[in-house]
Amino acid sequence: MKPSAADQTQRYGRVMIYLMWLAVLALLTAGFNHWLETQRNPNHRPSGVVGADGSREVTLQRNRHGHYLARGHINGQPVEFLLDTGASDVSIPAAVADRLGLERGAPRRYRTASGEITAYLTPLEQVEIGPVVVNQVRGSINPHMEGEQVLLGMSFLRDLELIQRADQLTLRQPAR
Repeated sequence: MKPSAADQTQRYGRVMIYLMWLAVLALLTAGFNHWLETQRNPNHRPSGVVGADGSREVTLQRNRHGHYLARGHINGQPVEFLLDTGASDVSIPAAVADRLGLERGAPRRYRTASGEITAYLTPLEQVEIGPVVVNQVRGSINPHMEGEQVLLGMSFLRDLELIQRADQLTLRQPAR
C-alpha cells in the first residue's frame, strides 16, 4: 500500500524539524566554543595605533586566568604569545620552532620554575604583535615546553613601555 500524500507531508515535516534542531545545536555549539576561546585568549586580532611621532602601541586584555595572551608573528608566521616578564628570551616550544623552520643554535642553561634546563639559542629576525614590531630578537628553542604558546620574554619586551591599568596592558614602542 502506497503512503498517502498526508503521510508523506508529515514525514517531511518531521525530518525538517529534526534538521532545524540539529542546525540550532550546531550554531549553539559553535557560539559556545567561540565564547570559550575568547575567554582563553581575548586578543585574537590585537590592533593598535601608530602615533604621529612614529610611536606604536597595542593594548591587550587580560584573560580570565589573569594572563595576557595574544596572537602575533615570528618571522612573518602566526603564533600565540603568552607575555612573561620573568622569561629572559622569547622561549619557543620545539614543535613550534620546527613548524617555523628555526634552527637550534648554541645550547644555553636557563633557570626556570621547574629547575635548570638546556635550551638552544635561535635568532629571530622579526617579532610582532599588532603594530609593535621588534627586529633581531634573541629567542630560545625549549625542548621541555609542551603546547603551542610562545613565551614572550624580555628580549622582546625590554625596549617597550608597559602600562597596566585594570585588566589591560598597553605595550608602547617609542618612535625610532
